[in-house]
Amino acid sequence: MNFSETILQNPIFQTVSQCARQIGVDAYIIGGFVRDLILQRPSKDIDIVCVGSGITLAEAVARELGVHVNVFKNFGTAQLKTDDWEVEFVGARRESYQRDSRKPIVEDGTLQDDQNRRDFTINAMGISLNTNDFGQLIDPFDGLRDLRRKMIRTPLDPLITFSDDPLRMMRAARFATQLNFDIDPDTFDGLVQSAERIEIISKERINDELNKIILAKVPSYGFKLLHQAGILKRIFPEFVELQGAEYQDGKGHKDNFYHTLQVLDNIAPHTPDLWLRWAAIMHDIAKPATKRFDPKVGWTFHGHEDLGARMTPRIFRNMKLPMNENMRFVQKLVRLHLRPIALVKEQITDSALRRLLFDAGDDLEALMTLCRADITSKNPEKVKKHLANFNKVEQKLYDLEARDKIRNFQPVITGEIIMQTFGIAPSAEVGIIKTAVREAILDGLIPNDYTPAFAFMLQEGAKLGLKH
Repeated sequence: MNFSETILQNPIFQTVSQCARQIGVDAYIIGGFVRDLILQRPSKDIDIVCVGSGITLAEAVARELGVHVNVFKNFGTAQLKTDDWEVEFVGARRESYQRDSRKPIVEDGTLQDDQNRRDFTINAMGISLNTNDFGQLIDPFDGLRDLRRKMIRTPLDPLITFSDDPLRMMRAARFATQLNFDIDPDTFDGLVQSAERIEIISKERINDELNKIILAKVPSYGFKLLHQAGILKRIFPEFVELQGAEYQDGKGHKDNFYHTLQVLDNIAPHTPDLWLRWAAIMHDIAKPATKRFDPKVGWTFHGHEDLGARMTPRIFRNMKLPMNENMRFVQKLVRLHLRPIALVKEQITDSALRRLLFDAGDDLEALMTLCRADITSKNPEKVKKHLANFNKVEQKLYDLEARDKIRNFQPVITGEIIMQTFGIAPSAEVGIIKTAVREAILDGLIPNDYTPAFAFMLQEGAKLGLKH
């Protein structure tokens, strides 16, 4: 199969071919770009492998194009950008890993050596940029056949491939999820047998692959693959603990592992936000710790939202996920995720709506998206009914916000006003009065206007024995 007509549409390949000929090296397009070209998927990343110095070839191409080249001598790679394309160059090499090391032993090699070290057959295909066979597909492991079969398969024995770089196990699940492919049975057996090897890989590299699974169209598929292979329990044990449905006195509860995956799939079409999807993953994370059986009502998980919020920083820290505003966003949504659902009643007080608006602030829309995704049932009529009730709550929230502007409001009575009015220093009394004013505004007892709020403040101060 020859792709010369297709690749000549991009002038970068002609330039690479000419420069490779001038410096006397053979050059090939390799890996993901070739795969995506055949699948007709958009791709802006191009990997070039040459039998020789990838850095020398990159520098020659950069001079020809008049662009800057970034050289990474320690890795023997170089990278340049031209138009919307990002092109990486590397010399053909052999790689191997020590049993207990994350760092590979790298040696110069042939094109065949380079293809042998690739993770999967669909990523081991190359296209020649050399004059004698320009555009020719080089496919030693039948990657084209695997693309047509929609199959993830390792080019070598899976145990060798996964032992060389255990991160490839995560990549197998990731590619299967992104492409909606199956994993070859022998390759999957290799995942199962090599699962413990994932523990030598840095959590940052694992997260990179896990997040790509989470951002897929149907992310549950990747989680199920990792779980079945015995990998998920090694990288995210708290999630695996959700699995299982228990019955007592004829009363049972849903399997929260599969419920959570359903929520994740439900939310995926509505947001590309990674951290909102993480909130879906984390929303019920504390259910195993809060599970109790009450003979009168059955299984309960009281307080799982608060405990889940407290667990979030620890889980993020252990997994080396970012301990920043993204974590705090997830934590906030975990804490609040039951609040809108609890408001699905005929008689909803404005006070309850105000408090939710105040607590959710700018994240109200994200919270509502999570809550909609959390409505799961095998009975579609039941889901339809719950969503209809939820629509009413949402409309009431927006109507109230339009009227009262509660979201992110700041009470007109500040700590400074309280201290100046009563002639007191920072103290517990200041906090008590400030809280009382805020609560009165949220309860609708007073508007958030200075005169009535000031009068209310004086009343609260008098209760504490303070004089104006």
